[in-house]
Amino acid sequence: MKIKKGDNVQVLSGNDKGKTGEVLEVIPKLDKIVVKGVNVRKKHIKARKQGEESGIISIECAIPSSKVNVVCPKCGKPTKVGYGVEKDEKVRICKKCGAKLK
Repeated sequence: MKIKKGDNVQVLSGNDKGKTGEVLEVIPKLDKIVVKGVNVRKKHIKARKQGEESGIISIECAIPSSKVNVVCPKCGKPTKVGYGVEKDEKVRICKKCGAKLK
C-alpha cells in the first residue's frame, strides 16, 4: 500500500468528502485505512464489571484506501504517491511537486 500510518490524508468521496486527518491504522489485507475524525460511528457499550461505565462512544471506522489521497507536506495539496530511488533506497515522492514524503 502507498499509504502509511501517520500520513496526513484527504478524503476524495463519500459523506466525509474534503476532510483531512491522520492515518491511525492501515489494514492491507482488506485494503482499508482508519483516519482520525473520518467515518465516525456511535457504539453502545455495556458495563461488564462492577464499577465500569456503560454508554455511547464515538469510534472511527475503516474506509477504502482508494477514497483518499496523501497530502504533500511541501505543497499542501492532495496528491498521488510515486516512488523514486535515492542513495540506493526506495522513497515515496509527491507526483505534483516531486518532494520526498516521510
